[in-house]
Amino acid sequence: MATGNLVEVANVTFGYDERQVLKNINLVVPRGQVVAIMGLSGCGKTTLLRLIGGALVPDEGEVRVAGKVVNKLSDRELFALRRRMGTLFQFGALFTDASSFDNVAFQMREHTQLPESLIRDLALMKLQAVGLRAAADLMPSELSGGMARRVALARSIALDPMLMMYDEPFTGLDPVSLGVIGQLILRLNDALNATSIVVTHDVAEALELVDYVYYMADGKVEFQGTPEQVRAAGLPSLRQFVYGEPDGPVAFHYPAPEYGQELLAQ
Repeated sequence: MATGNLVEVANVTFGYDERQVLKNINLVVPRGQVVAIMGLSGCGKTTLLRLIGGALVPDEGEVRVAGKVVNKLSDRELFALRRRMGTLFQFGALFTDASSFDNVAFQMREHTQLPESLIRDLALMKLQAVGLRAAADLMPSELSGGMARRVALARSIALDPMLMMYDEPFTGLDPVSLGVIGQLILRLNDALNATSIVVTHDVAEALELVDYVYYMADGKVEFQGTPEQVRAAGLPSLRQFVYGEPDGPVAFHYPAPEYGQELLAQ
């Protein structure tokens, strides 16, 4: 049944072997919105993206994209759905032996029957959208970190996806490049009439650009709301995360016996 949500995660539990990573996750991503999934490293954010993309299968629950239960699709159906998704990986993951142009053109050559002349025009159009048409012939080793991330973004929108997934898109970027990527996420979401999920722990940037936030801790959704509600939230762990407070529920020391007692015992 069609709904206003492009992505629906219902009662999803997942673990690697004996280690449970996600515990009864429920969330929705409305069509056309930019939604953030935030939390400390290791809380299950990237695992959740992989479940949405069909790279992993939940132990319990369902993941629906565009009304289809991802974890019940055949391989053929899943590959067809994935062609309507774009992913910007944490460090870009460009093909190191291919130029910027060939990185962007790859999906068009792989998944369409378009003539090379049209592929060239479309690939240059995508590079133009991220401000790097003039860098089409540069190799990844010749790009700065911010430029490489923008080429990777151009590649991820090559097939005009309905769903964009960003895995830590701001990691390792200088302030200017970080701002550029943030604005590109918004502009491309509108231009493509797409829906975007941004997995990040970059609080300041995320709260400026997203419509809604899911905050995860220990494999669970601990809080959800608008950026304004997140800033005003009284949940101790969320306040510590948002404002970078050194003292709070997230301890500085990894759990261990009292050090003084351990020294005395020696």
